Amino acid sequence: MTTKALEGIRVLDMTHVQSGPSATQLLAWLGADVLKLEAPTGDITRRQLRDLPDVDSLYFTMLNSNKRSITLNTKTERGKQLLTELISRCDVMVENFGPGAIDRMGFTWDRIREINPRIVYASIKGFGEGPYTNYKAYEVVAQAMGGAMATTGFEDGPPLATGAQIGDSGTGIHAVAGILAALFQRETTGRGQRVNVAMQHAVLNLCRVKLRDQQRLAHGPLSEYPNEDFGDEVPRSGNASGGGQPGWAVKCAPGGPNDYVYVIVQPVGWKPITALLGRPELAEDPEWATPEARLPKLEKMFQLIEEWTSTLPKMEVLERLNAHHIPCGPILSTKEIIEDASLVANEMVVRVPHPERGEFVTVGSPLKLSDSPVDVTSPPLLGEHNEEVYVGELGLGHEELHLLRSSGVI
Repeated sequence: MTTKALEGIRVLDMTHVQSGPSATQLLAWLGADVLKLEAPTGDITRRQLRDLPDVDSLYFTMLNSNKRSITLNTKTERGKQLLTELISRCDVMVENFGPGAIDRMGFTWDRIREINPRIVYASIKGFGEGPYTNYKAYEVVAQAMGGAMATTGFEDGPPLATGAQIGDSGTGIHAVAGILAALFQRETTGRGQRVNVAMQHAVLNLCRVKLRDQQRLAHGPLSEYPNEDFGDEVPRSGNASGGGQPGWAVKCAPGGPNDYVYVIVQPVGWKPITALLGRPELAEDPEWATPEARLPKLEKMFQLIEEWTSTLPKMEVLERLNAHHIPCGPILSTKEIIEDASLVANEMVVRVPHPERGEFVTVGSPLKLSDSPVDVTSPPLLGEHNEEVYVGELGLGHEELHLLRSSGVI
């Protein structure tokens, strides 16, 4: 039988919505036993954005696979006692409540490490210590305050959010890195530790190249950007990466909203591109032959490329460019992605059975470990594992379990 990377690690998952559950789901995929502790009413996302009445939403199912669910009212005295027992038995505890919420329950970091000195206690918050600490953070708030929105969009348009959940799931991935590092350090020290990750900080980490360019601006305009005018801050630059090699999304046939290919023009790629365009003379023309000559007229260069690509379907453009090793990628719609055979073959788009909805499609694990394969399993129903955990593992009697239910503790 194949073992998993995190087999034997138990995680007390006190998270909800997206940033926390995305982190604990990754831990579960890596083999940890993740106990999702929910209020008796359940994670709010079980009911949000439902596509079927009275069935856990896709919002919930796609973030909580491979976990076990127990319910507990931590505001009751018996609930606090049971939470203490759970903390004592877990290796990792993860929460993403508002600042101070766990402390107000009576479970400060000092109290938690008194209960279990080996526990790794991870918190995901909106912001670090400072003027924003107690502000509420959501996905796009984190994008706004972490540098993403100011640098996303076109120069003459408003700041834009990205469809990638860099604030929530992006922070979850950072939290996993911190948790794994703390577990590794525990092997040496024998002690657990506190792991704090802020959404604003995670987004900023993902925007570091824009801070690179903010500093480069001190020495003059950024020639890699297509913008004509530069102030004292990095501008929005459409689909330009601002990196060392210019790129742009060019239209393809038949002209639908996602009929585009993103093309990057490396110095070595210019000659084969000119041949594909039917303009081989541009490879030798001193006005076009070198990257330095092309840099001031990137817009015109991509217009020339688009005159060619707009006559062909995007997948044909992809094949023709890749035949010459020219970096490019078609803009794949959500429909194309969910139906992509290669993503299915790579178990990145997977079908998961569900006891109430029958089956749903979800995103598989992007972490591929040769000795720790991932089988994405159904997310738990609310309180599905109460008896298994409280009776089978904590040793409560069936009578007390019934009493806990009737008195609203679970």
